[in-house]
Amino acid sequence: MNFQPNEQHDSIREAVRTLCSRFDANYWLEKDKHGGFPLDFHRAMADAGWLGICTPEAYGGSGLGITEASILMQTIAESGAGLSGASSIHMNIFGLQPVVVYGSEEQKQRFLPPLVKGEQKACFGVTEPDAGLDTTHLKTRAERVKGGYVLHGRKVWISTAQVADRILILTRTTPIEQCKKPTQGMTLFYAPLDRRYVDIREIDKMGRHCVDSNELAIDGLPVSDEDRVGEEGRGFEYILHGLNPERVLIASEAVGLGRAALNRAVNYAKEREVFGRAIGKNQAIQHPLAESWIELEAAELLARRAGWKYDQGLPCGPDANAAKFYAAEVGFRACTRAVATHGGMGYAKEYHVERYLREMMIPRIAPISPQLILCHIAEKVLGLPKSY
Repeated sequence: MNFQPNEQHDSIREAVRTLCSRFDANYWLEKDKHGGFPLDFHRAMADAGWLGICTPEAYGGSGLGITEASILMQTIAESGAGLSGASSIHMNIFGLQPVVVYGSEEQKQRFLPPLVKGEQKACFGVTEPDAGLDTTHLKTRAERVKGGYVLHGRKVWISTAQVADRILILTRTTPIEQCKKPTQGMTLFYAPLDRRYVDIREIDKMGRHCVDSNELAIDGLPVSDEDRVGEEGRGFEYILHGLNPERVLIASEAVGLGRAALNRAVNYAKEREVFGRAIGKNQAIQHPLAESWIELEAAELLARRAGWKYDQGLPCGPDANAAKFYAAEVGFRACTRAVATHGGMGYAKEYHVERYLREMMIPRIAPISPQLILCHIAEKVLGLPKSY
């Protein structure tokens, strides 16, 4: 492996840092207090071309890989924007990989350029209230009608649905009991999010207030044949081309957020004096922060390996899951240590680290639980029997 600095990656980091400097910590503090999608940040990212970083050049993108996209997302989070900034463009970066891989040429020409230009926003509809992570048992159904389908069902924890124009949604077109395998009989659509047929209720949540999370009730949403991605019944297979990249991106975002917290803790430890000396002189402060630096470096390497494997067309499921698991855990520790380093001030919003701690709960929970990742590694890597 070559660990020499990569000029392209360094230029991405520098350009993104410069852009993010226009949206300082107080900008994100206000967004956290009052909510409201960060439209100006999203617009700036679109104008700079970052929304199309891994979209093929033929459709207005840069044609780079998930590796480069993960560097973009890590840099955004590390700037202090955290998950508030990263999540505002997260879906647009990875979400339409199934369209890139399996969509028709007409669909690519119609769907991808508006996302790259920031003219449209997308959301991702898989999780359901009753199915959770058991995706094969989702209940949202697509019924065949002349010229297309009609969709009925419910989805939950759908980010950016308040501002999205379309939804990449997984449905059942064949009941599970009629399929040879539970992963069969599901169909993927990139459907207009028509509010006449979809009731969108925002969920009041712990953090990341400026990027909405929602529950959707879908009642008779019409979708044309032209908006079906790939073949009917193969939707589960298709979404896998979005799931592993998402794990790589969320891992990188967790690393970036952990570093944002660590940087604030280090700066505070240098400046805060107690008993006539900077608290950063005390090994009880130094050692936990040094340990977090080591852990975040290791997590970044895991994420880079997973991204490299995906970009090379190699199997990367265990790598992507391991990166997501480890980055979330060590990022959480970094945020906890940052709050503790600040003492009572760590609990005050003006010092920002409490926001980082709240936002770091997202990578620990989503898009897959740490327990299921451990089950995946145990079964797929260690060869242990399936436990669920």
